[in-house]
Parts: sequence; structure tokens; C-alpha cells
Amino acid sequence: MTLKIYNTLTRRKETFISLEEGRLGIYVCGITAYDRCHIGHARSAVVFDVIVRFLRKSGFDVTFVRNFTDIDDKIINRAREEGISTEELAEREIAHFYEDMDALGVKRADIEPRATQHMTEIIALIERLIGKGYAYESGGDVYFSVRKFPDYGKLSGRDLEQLMAGARIMPGEKKVDPLDFTLWKGAKPGEPSWKSPWGKGRPGWHIECSAMSMKYLGETFDIHGGGLDLAFPHHENEIAQSEAATGKQFVRYWVHNGFVTIKGEKMSKSLGNFITIKDILSHYHPEALRLFLLSKHYRSPLDYSAESLREATSALDRCYKALFEAEEIISTPVKKQRPLPDHVKESEAFIKGLGERIQEAMSDDFNTAKALGHLFDAVRSLNRIIEASRKRPSALYREVLEGTMKEMVGASKLFGIVSQRPADYIEKRNLAALEASGLSLLTLKSLIEERNQARKEKDWTKADEIRDSLAQKGIVLKDTPSGTKWSADF
Repeated sequence: MTLKIYNTLTRRKETFISLEEGRLGIYVCGITAYDRCHIGHARSAVVFDVIVRFLRKSGFDVTFVRNFTDIDDKIINRAREEGISTEELAEREIAHFYEDMDALGVKRADIEPRATQHMTEIIALIERLIGKGYAYESGGDVYFSVRKFPDYGKLSGRDLEQLMAGARIMPGEKKVDPLDFTLWKGAKPGEPSWKSPWGKGRPGWHIECSAMSMKYLGETFDIHGGGLDLAFPHHENEIAQSEAATGKQFVRYWVHNGFVTIKGEKMSKSLGNFITIKDILSHYHPEALRLFLLSKHYRSPLDYSAESLREATSALDRCYKALFEAEEIISTPVKKQRPLPDHVKESEAFIKGLGERIQEAMSDDFNTAKALGHLFDAVRSLNRIIEASRKRPSALYREVLEGTMKEMVGASKLFGIVSQRPADYIEKRNLAALEASGLSLLTLKSLIEERNQARKEKDWTKADEIRDSLAQKGIVLKDTPSGTKWSADF
């Protein structure tokens, strides 16, 4: 199946053709390690986690690189505020990043380089740019001369006149032209620094990604990704310095995920309207957050609200409930082999085509929203099979349910959901709902015993009162041949 990717560089969908058949390299900009990750970081991480999973599932041998910026102004300033070293701060926040990503089920990249570990490559790239006349040293700083790169602005669609309107030289900067950007910053007192041909200093933000991506993926590679906010100036500057140095196309396909917003306003630390991943996961299941983040096309803005997370939780519940009920039916022995009705056979066939429909949706610019729609259509089909099997039990349902469950669980892996045993998930949700109702498990068991005794004594009024009072608290009782079972109405 042909893979189409929207390329930010060309502003259109293109048929993806990798540089090397069957293999591809993808570089995604990671975090600046100075604070806890927020939901905007989570969106980028989850989106590219699913993209990489899909590319691998499609048969590509993928080399996935995601960097850490572990030295820059924000890190230096925060470390100074806290009275710790930049190394300590970066290590702490990288550990927090892994904690958040592990909780979200985001897989590690194959290579996770840090800027401070690649000074040799960064300095060599700057020297190359100076040697070719695209960069210049000024008072210990080194700048890229934007006007010497004719294609500057091709990613963001901005021209130099536009950029000049708001450009200015900030105090302390020694650049010749307001448009020029920093490749190397001369050392200031008390700041971390590294030796270079221009004196002690540290790299500018943009140069690190060019140096590290080209080291691990080559001077031209397949896909570069990140949030839309990175397209300008970060990725624009990456293109300019990389292509100026090599004379080759830097990246063939640029992929940018849209913003997460709150009430329509972009979420960011500078605006102070961000919500950390840690805070969200203290209230919602990680897979519900993943579902929310994948519920819209990755290029579209995504508006965060508590209601959206509740809807994602309900959707996740539906998946697990259907699989849990299917497992219950499979585990219940049935001797009769009644023929299956036609609508059950149709539902089974529909679910068995799930993988192909998801592949088609994802091949159209990684359309997770459409792919998830197919998954939830399959959940509805599974529920129809479950309902039919309860009405007229048949031993033939076992094979049907085992096959459809396998198809659905396999499809869910692409999105990083339904990774728990359905029974474990349902039990945890039941206990959480019970706690929210104000009842303890001990009290509930006592009420069930009291009701069972009333039923033995044919005191149907009392039995009904207990059942109804529990139902008002969201606890549902079900009488089965093996005894009374309870579940939460979530």
C-alpha cells in the first residue's frame, strides 16, 4: 500500500520513497531538559511513537533518533535559580522525561544523543560553515549569515523582507545583520563552556540538531519531525546551516504535529497555561491520554479539556469491557452447537478486515483519527457478537470470539492501547468506582450477603431495596449460576 506523507516543505502530500529501499532514518527534536514535560510534549512524543510503530509494521527497518538539549539559556537560568549545576538539572529532567514516557507507553528511540556529548561534531560543522563563507566569528561568537543562503525561508514560507520587519540586534549580540543567527556563544562568567577555535563557549540551539542528525543518519535523510512551533526558526535554521555545509538536500520529508490548545490558546510554559503529564496521569489512565492525543489528525490543533479526557476514558472503557465480556463467554463451557446467525458472521468478517482498514488510514498521512474510528467500529461489531452469544449460546462462538479478539488486540498495539489484561483493567476500574461511591469492598460484600439471605427468605422487597440503593451509587449487581457478581457502571 502506497504511503502518503504531508511534507511541510512542499505543502502537499507526497508519495513516500525512502532513500534506501526498505530502510529509513527519522530524527525528531526532543525536549530542552529544564522542567517537567507538559501535554504538548506528550502529543509530539505519542504521535511520533505511533508513526515509528507504523513504519516498522509496514516493513521498514527504521533508525529513530530523538535528541536531548542539555545545555542552553533556559537550563543555565533554571540551574542558577535552584543553586545546582546544569548537569544536575538536565539529568533530573531527562529522568523525569523517561518516567513520563514510560508511563505513557512511549518507546525509547534507537539513538538519544545529547548536545553536550557532541561538541566535536558541532565545532567541526561550524568550522565547515566558516570555511565555506556562510558563517563568521565576531568577538568570540559565531553567526550564520542568512543572506548568503538564497533558499532561506523555504520551509516556513517567509521571505527576508518579512523577517527584517521584526528583526533587531539584541544587547550583547555581535552579529553584522539582524537576520543572522547564533552558531556558537562565547563564554560568560559562571556559565558552562567548552574549548573551541573561537575561544571557550557553547553551541547555539540550532546547530546541535544538524550535527547530531547528520552524524547518525547521514547528510541527507528521510524524515525530520517535531512540533509545529519548531518549523520556524529552529527547523528553518537547521536547513540553512546543513545545506550550506554539505551542498545537499538536508531532509526529504518534514513532518510537524499541531499545537495542543486550552480554550483555543496554544499551550506553552511561557504563557503559564500548561498542564504536566504527571498531573494528568494522576487523574487519568495513560492509555486514555494516548487516545485523546491520537483522536485528531496529528497536523490539526487539539484542544485540551477535562471533558475530552473523560470521553477518551469512556472510549477506552468500551474497548476493555468488550474484550473482558468476550473472555468471560470463552471461559464458560457451552455444549450446544447452534448455527451462528448471519449478522454474527458479518460482524466477524468486518473485524477480520480491521487490520487492512487501519493500514489504509495510516498510509494516508498517518491518519490516526480515521484509524481509531475503524477500531471502535470493530468494538461495536464485537459487542453485537457478544449480545448474540448471550441470547443463544453456542460452542461455535468460542472460535469466533478468539479470532476477533486477537485481531483487535493486535490492531490496538499500533496505538499503544489495550496493553493490559482486560480482567486487570476492569478490576482496577471497578475498585476505583467503588471507592468514589463511598463504599468499601467489605461493606459491599456484606450488602451482597444480606441481599442473598433476603432472596433465600423470599424477601424480595428487601433484596430489591439493596440492589436499587447500590445502583444509585453506580454499583450493578448481576445474579449468575456461580453467584452474585458486582461491577461499577462506568
